[in-house]
Amino acid sequence: MQSVAVGEMVSEAVLELSVAAGSDGVERTIDVPRIQKPGLALTGYAEQLHPGRLLVLGGTEHSYLSQIEISAQAAAVGAVMTAEPACLVLTRGLEPMATLVDACDRAGVPLLVTPLESSEFIGRVKAYLDVQLAPTASLHGVMVDVLEVGILLLGKSGVGKSEAALELVERGHRLIADDVVEVQLRADGSLVTRSSRELGHHMEIRGLGIINIADLFGITAIRDSKRLDLVMELSVWDDSEAYDRLGVDDQSYEILSAQVPFLRVPVRPGRNIASIIEVAARNQLLKELGHYSAREFLQRLDERTSRARAQVSE
Repeated sequence: MQSVAVGEMVSEAVLELSVAAGSDGVERTIDVPRIQKPGLALTGYAEQLHPGRLLVLGGTEHSYLSQIEISAQAAAVGAVMTAEPACLVLTRGLEPMATLVDACDRAGVPLLVTPLESSEFIGRVKAYLDVQLAPTASLHGVMVDVLEVGILLLGKSGVGKSEAALELVERGHRLIADDVVEVQLRADGSLVTRSSRELGHHMEIRGLGIINIADLFGITAIRDSKRLDLVMELSVWDDSEAYDRLGVDDQSYEILSAQVPFLRVPVRPGRNIASIIEVAARNQLLKELGHYSAREFLQRLDERTSRARAQVSE
């Protein structure tokens, strides 16, 4: 299960967070992207609060705590702390009262402050956590951006994945990752890919060794992340294998329970794999617009055959 430390979240500039109390607890982790507001928990009813969640206190909660006696404040904050939240966030730049600061310091629960409005902060932190906590898998392959189509190249070592990607880069397309491709399943069901931190945009070419694509071809030859639109498996040509020659029936490849369009391309000397990948990208764009060349061709062929049969029968 993915998780993110509170301290790591504080360092995210877009959230505009600072630590007001409970700094000893910044190593606490959040493992679900669900945000809660304490609400009735401040009156003592904390059964709906879940451990490990991020709790947001806005103007309403701050106003309520400010208007009750110190002893009642302590009881209200204590009820919230029984839920063992990952952290508390006070929005709108509101000044945290001493009771809240003391309780967070004692419990080791980070109290964070942001100048953002509650709705704005919740939207930003939800988007941040959705990305950080998304299910992730690492695949052996090469990821390229061809005509804005994200293509994952799979296949056994030595089949020519990196060489094909290198030729695509020379043609003006972009590399996302070589050898290790990290894939995330986002909340909207899409798959987003990126390179590992260790490998970055380096590529291994047998006979040359390790090369840096950004250094060789410039910053426009790489991309940090890209949605996965198509999976292509490169395999050594086998004369006994029955390969798809029409492309009428669509196939899919499952990654993290998501289905991605899939093509299997046989490789042998004389076949320009980079050109085939470019054509596959263009064809995928047409399919997304509702144009299926193979099906349309067969439909026209069937219509002509039907007309010819009708003329013969007459």
